[in-house]
Amino acid sequence: MQDIFLEYKVFIVFLHVISAVVWVGGMIAMRYAAHSSFLEIESPQKRLERIAHALKRLFAIVLPFVIILIVTAVFMIKGYGLSQSDFSLLSHAKEGIWTLMFLNLTVMIFRRNRGERFLNEGNMVGAKNQLELIGKIMVPLNIVLGIVAIFLGTYLSSTL
Repeated sequence: MQDIFLEYKVFIVFLHVISAVVWVGGMIAMRYAAHSSFLEIESPQKRLERIAHALKRLFAIVLPFVIILIVTAVFMIKGYGLSQSDFSLLSHAKEGIWTLMFLNLTVMIFRRNRGERFLNEGNMVGAKNQLELIGKIMVPLNIVLGIVAIFLGTYLSSTL
């Protein structure tokens, strides 16, 4: 694995960085650009439908990048030999953050799907309960965690 990393280092690091940018940037755009537009939709049903649809598209876009992020992280940890270095704790903390973000994303996908099911059944209260937590808590949490992980990655790469 280390040989592959050394041969394709620039490409692997690029994929890792662009994956983080797409994931975190997508959430920032959704939360702070699209979300306020959704709130201007007067019909509660249409608003929830648009939110569910936009979240579905966001998750479809970021999921491949999340997988790339995980795969490239393994290559980088092995390639740089971080597990056996002074930076072991920092690299594992960074990947731990991405793991928490992935678990949060998984729950968001589950809640969005359940919210859409409630919408299709005409259960507006159930749909709102499922979708509201995503925008108010879960996406902002992942944004903060993502920014911390990107900072740790930047610090880590500047010391290697």
